[in-house]
Amino acid sequence: MASSASSATGNRPMQRLRHDLAVAATGIGQAAAATGRATAAAVRHPGETIDRARKMTRALPVAWHSVKPTLTGRMDDWRREYAYTLGEQAFVYGFPYIYNAVLRHRWVTQKPETETTPYAPVNHFWHASRLWDASDREGVSPNNDTLYSWAWVDLREEPLVLSHPDMGDRYFTFELVAFTSDNYDYVGMRATGSEAGDFALIGPEWTGDLPQGVRRTASAPTPWVLVVGRTLVEGVDDLPTVHALQQQYRLTPLHLFGMEGVTLPERRDVPVPADPAKDPLGPWKTLNAMLAENPLPKHHDVLLRQFAEIGIGPGMDVEAQPEPVKESLIRAAATAVPMLEQQLLSGQWGELINGWRYPPPQIGHFGDDFLRRAGEQSLVGVAINDPEEAVYLAAFTDSAGKTLTTGRYQLRYEAGTLPPVDAFWSLTAYGEDRNLIPNPIDRYSIGDRTQGLVRDADGGLTLYLQPDSPGPGRDSTWLPTPQQGIWYVALRMYLPRPEVIDARWHSPPITRVG
Repeated sequence: MASSASSATGNRPMQRLRHDLAVAATGIGQAAAATGRATAAAVRHPGETIDRARKMTRALPVAWHSVKPTLTGRMDDWRREYAYTLGEQAFVYGFPYIYNAVLRHRWVTQKPETETTPYAPVNHFWHASRLWDASDREGVSPNNDTLYSWAWVDLREEPLVLSHPDMGDRYFTFELVAFTSDNYDYVGMRATGSEAGDFALIGPEWTGDLPQGVRRTASAPTPWVLVVGRTLVEGVDDLPTVHALQQQYRLTPLHLFGMEGVTLPERRDVPVPADPAKDPLGPWKTLNAMLAENPLPKHHDVLLRQFAEIGIGPGMDVEAQPEPVKESLIRAAATAVPMLEQQLLSGQWGELINGWRYPPPQIGHFGDDFLRRAGEQSLVGVAINDPEEAVYLAAFTDSAGKTLTTGRYQLRYEAGTLPPVDAFWSLTAYGEDRNLIPNPIDRYSIGDRTQGLVRDADGGLTLYLQPDSPGPGRDSTWLPTPQQGIWYVALRMYLPRPEVIDARWHSPPITRVG
């Protein structure tokens, strides 16, 4: 009996460790479920994020150290630590696969609670029906310029033909995103022109001929692709016109293309990600399944051979690993997301100029830069445009380096220094909750398309960022901010010119007045 009691007592710390790690692991899928909110919170609420990360990582070492004395001298010590360090690298490598597996399952199979959450079968578009306003409280820093059109596309069997009508001079784009989160091609005003067209989306292994008039896009590096459409809306009165255009966007399997009156098949049979709340090894099981579903580049073999030592790879069974390895993988998955968030907080993802954060030119296609691919591209918000298509700058501080908060501010562009773009630009304000700000004039953004925009006498443009009206003759250049509390702005520039992409053009700082 004494021996049994001693054994039970000795196992108790190990059981507690596994319980603590399992609890920590339940948050891994939340990033995808929130469609980028985790990173938005990290960037805009650094104190909150750091505190959350500290609490998680503080709990794990306590549990870990509680069992360490019982393990001293055992032969598997080295393997436990090796599995943990290699597991963190594997998680960073595989995060986009885990994220997109959760996102795809949610958008294809889970009926949404709000009208702004995508929901459509595989190979079908979901179209946003209205612009976001202050009534939407999902906290995702929405744009107030375009309507989205999303589609998860399966290219394993055959190509799909993406079709759109003549778009005239209206800005539009379809961003083609691999399962890795890298963009691999575009259809749209910049990339292919505005005339009506049919464009073949082609999987990595397909060979064959296309019908006459169907233009080929680049072969996708993965058989599953996310299509992200954006269509410019010129205010509420323009919505019916945009809806009519959206209804003419088509995704047609190649064998049905050109046929009249056919019904496009609907399917929602996508793999179900393992639930970390029920299985702390779930993220790894999801990753292994996704790596098998989406074949990897040949030059990644050297990495995969290392990951295979801890059960990570296409179709591998992580449950077959020794217990110390599995425990280390749970720990690695639980700490990797806070690590990615803190990497974003370091500010290395953007160059800070006049209080504005400029993204790196590689964004949208980080490729083999796995850390930035995971944090700055996948976790940050589902899909990120190439800079040639759009550049987004964010400002959280004023010219003195102080947080934007209650008060009156100005953003002054001298004559000839407005954002240099070939499409349009807009400035949008958000409250601390990352939602659009309720205001008496229902204005959520301002830019070169704002009606009645009044220039200064010298040809410059002064924007008034404040909670109350700036006075007669200035309301056209007023962007309302909260009556109380912290806020921030995003400057979106569509089809930016080269001086924006390489950060030679500098937006002036936001200045506090009064």
